[in-house]
Amino acid sequence: MTSSANPVPLWQPSPARIAEAQVTRFQTWAAEHYGAPAEGGYEALHHWSVTELETFWKAVTDWFDVKFSTPYARVLGDRSMPGAQWFPGATLNYAEHALRAADDPARADTPALLHVDESHDPRPVTWAELRRQVGSLTAELRALGVRPGDRVSGYLPNIPEAVVALLATAAVGAVWTSCAPDFGARSVLDRFQQVEPVVLFTVDGYRYGGKEHDRRETVAELRSELPGLRAVVHIPLLGTDAPEGALEWSALTAADVAPAFEAVPFDHPLWVLYSSGTTGLPKAIVQSQGGILVEHLKQLGLHCDLGPDDRFFWYTSTGWMMWNFLVSGLLTGTTIVLYDGSPGYPDTGAQWRIAERTGATLYGTSAAYVMACRKADVHPARDFDLSRVKCVATTGSPLPPDGFRWLHDEFAGTSDTPGGLWTASVSGGTDVCSCFAGAVPTLPVHIGELQAPCLGTDLQSWDPQGKPLIDEVGELVVTNPMPSMPIHFWNDPDGTRYHDSYFDTYPGVWRHGDWITVTSRGSVIIHGRSDSTLNRQGVRMGSADIYEAVERLPEIRESLVIGVEQPDGGYWMPLFVHLAPGATLDDALRDRIKRTIREQLSPRHVPDEVIEVPGIPHTLTGKRIEVPVKRLLQGTPLNKAVNPGSVDDLDLLRFYERLADKRA
Repeated sequence: MTSSANPVPLWQPSPARIAEAQVTRFQTWAAEHYGAPAEGGYEALHHWSVTELETFWKAVTDWFDVKFSTPYARVLGDRSMPGAQWFPGATLNYAEHALRAADDPARADTPALLHVDESHDPRPVTWAELRRQVGSLTAELRALGVRPGDRVSGYLPNIPEAVVALLATAAVGAVWTSCAPDFGARSVLDRFQQVEPVVLFTVDGYRYGGKEHDRRETVAELRSELPGLRAVVHIPLLGTDAPEGALEWSALTAADVAPAFEAVPFDHPLWVLYSSGTTGLPKAIVQSQGGILVEHLKQLGLHCDLGPDDRFFWYTSTGWMMWNFLVSGLLTGTTIVLYDGSPGYPDTGAQWRIAERTGATLYGTSAAYVMACRKADVHPARDFDLSRVKCVATTGSPLPPDGFRWLHDEFAGTSDTPGGLWTASVSGGTDVCSCFAGAVPTLPVHIGELQAPCLGTDLQSWDPQGKPLIDEVGELVVTNPMPSMPIHFWNDPDGTRYHDSYFDTYPGVWRHGDWITVTSRGSVIIHGRSDSTLNRQGVRMGSADIYEAVERLPEIRESLVIGVEQPDGGYWMPLFVHLAPGATLDDALRDRIKRTIREQLSPRHVPDEVIEVPGIPHTLTGKRIEVPVKRLLQGTPLNKAVNPGSVDDLDLLRFYERLADKRA
């Protein structure tokens, strides 16, 4: 797909919306104070932000009134990648900025958090109460001997206690890390054993899909396998008593005390996130207090256009970077919505119901959920009052063109903006806990495209020789440092694993591992992962393009396409399909699948075989597993092809292993 395929925008912001957007006001102010271009709109601002990198980031910190406890010597001490040094000399605290709205008497008794479970009834936590609980827990962590740099872990669902624990951890200068309670013990230990936490916050269980899931045995296993723990804190979500030797959450958060914030260096670790770990131990990705603070202020304040009057909902779990991103909504004074439960309970429309009941203004979900609603004949704008929703954003995988059209058609005429709903497909990664490209409130939306690269991010599409491409598929690269790039990986003392993950293909340039097209009008199309790229007769193709075409068919619930290089030099490209209930994979459906791909993509995209499977395997954060399936089909044993603790259903992978054995 190239930019000429759909020149007419799906959505165009109104002049009033453009004028009111924070990014417009920022550009006017930055032109006056920092020499940013006053004319030329977002394109000119973006060009300035990547060519005048230090000036841009200084302007961001001034615009958002970042409080430096100690001033910085300069913005960028060393701009080499990896190893860029941001704001050397500066000290600050992330949690102090996240709780600033509590200092405003007019805001103190308004909701900072809205917590929703499967009853879908929101329960507020005010700014004043959030600040009090963080203050109490901060004092208790210090009393337990937690010091700057110590690791504090959470085995928690998306509940207010998780937010309080993260902020208290950051306040003392310790390092937060979390897993969702649907992760099994081995998956959690693969992560937490790497960082050796001194405190573990746990629940006794969680509720999902209308059922209670007891996790006390898993918690007991975690306690026995994490010998460095000084304290375990019990949160009785299911109402059980604390196990022997554990502390009660309520006792640690009872005091009425203001939080004391530790001023830490700009590059001091804030949290550890983890890669999916499908092919080995998950990478333990460390990001900094200052880097996350300024990157998220930019992303949430300017790109997502969030402020004190907004309510920010993203369907996520504590095991995914989008949870950390959601919590950072507090930095902009926004009320954040925490949903703990199944995305489709009691019915497929559940997430829209939560958006209605919480008055969400920015509603974030997955592309898969949007497509599931389309297939299930859900009509969000008709069935729910979503009049406050200004933007529906999606991530996790590329939003197919049909998803753009469906959202636009469903919301046509219901938004306060002429032309309907602002749909923002965004793409980034756990690696930077942010977006490389996506939402811009002042730009049009074209079907199947991300609006533009983000400010301060010099995103390009490169060919194998490192030449930039326009309107052609290439590797996603970022040619200048971003503040939220990892400061290091845990247990990677010489930086080899970090370097090899991003910088071994193009020295000094971040290669992310996605195929993209940068169009001649500046938008971005994501084609899927380049490390599982389909490459037939020298033509590279993204798997996302095939999924988008195939999954329009009502008989197909989900699909997986793999390109396997054969020992004899041949190339085998099977398409695995998980059928919708009642559907049968007969010759007629096989022919229709192949015809759909041939007509909508190209003859080169047509698979060699269409094979019915009992399901498509995913990572624990819901992404299709392509590379391990490819390895299985090439004959790699299951225990070497995938880390068992990283997948949602190991039995599904055994199906592909048996298939590989049969073919061999």
